[in-house]
Amino acid sequence: MTTWGLIGASTIAREWVIGAIRATGGEIVSVMSTNAERGKAYAAEQGIPKSTTSLDDLLSDPAIDAVYISTTNELHHDQTLAAAGAGKHILCEKPLAMSLDGACTMVKAARDAGVVMATNHHLRNAATHRAMRDVIKAGRIGRPLSARVFHAVYLPPHLQGWRLDRPEAGGGVILDITVHDTDTLRFVLDDDPVEAIAFSQAGGMAKGELEDAVMGVLRFKSGLIAQFHDGFTTKFAETGLEVHGTEGSLIGRNVMSQRATGTVTLRDASGEQDLPLDHRNLYESAVAAFHAAVAGKGRPAATGEDGVWSLATGLAVVEAARTGRVVRIESGL
Repeated sequence: MTTWGLIGASTIAREWVIGAIRATGGEIVSVMSTNAERGKAYAAEQGIPKSTTSLDDLLSDPAIDAVYISTTNELHHDQTLAAAGAGKHILCEKPLAMSLDGACTMVKAARDAGVVMATNHHLRNAATHRAMRDVIKAGRIGRPLSARVFHAVYLPPHLQGWRLDRPEAGGGVILDITVHDTDTLRFVLDDDPVEAIAFSQAGGMAKGELEDAVMGVLRFKSGLIAQFHDGFTTKFAETGLEVHGTEGSLIGRNVMSQRATGTVTLRDASGEQDLPLDHRNLYESAVAAFHAAVAGKGRPAATGEDGVWSLATGLAVVEAARTGRVVRIESGL
């Protein structure tokens, strides 16, 4: 059994990850929050035995095998280095860091310490995306030529705050959502992006210079081009992922979701068919793979290296939107 400490008394931990840890045989023994009252209340509400305001206190606890880092983005780097130094396995929220060099340093620190490091890119665990990947690998749509991701949603009030008004914390839609698009495309296509171009938008939700919507195009190593639309401002849109090849198309609807939902239709010369899907909790699948990796059986669903790739792409999209230029994507790995 893997025992966990939570670094950050976060909403995502409360809504998704705590349940996933427990459902897959893990135990949570401590939570760290810089606000003592919040930490105590959070621990009591979630049935966690200990709360602390000290990262050192949590990391020095011999009862903890692994940590889940879900603080604001600018804190991930130092907390990951400290966790690796303490010999703890690490599941970190995306984006891994505020800079590519920082993310690469995190991955190296975990590797040097001999601990498992994973990025919490949940979407690659969806039955929809796994089915699409399998169909593409089987050659059923021929050579993939293009893709479209629409992941423009409405950021609910309880998640607003730093994502809309703190650029120094990694706010804005690109580092929050576009990085998920990138990881999902890399997983489904088994391909890496090499160039980005984009326009961002300030639609009235984000403050200052932060973007709350973005549209753009990624070019992949294979030559495939992928269009993406991400937003915090669209209350009534659906999400989707399409991949179009020389011999067929895959149409995924309502698939860019934290929930185990959505459909995938294959269209080719023989007509249309809905792919059979075995929907399962995305976070439980991620944590189960993490637990297995800690036990020396396999690897995490999304590794630290996967997190570096999604950050590299997100930063390239930020730069492309800022300058209006095509920006090269290089992971630095």
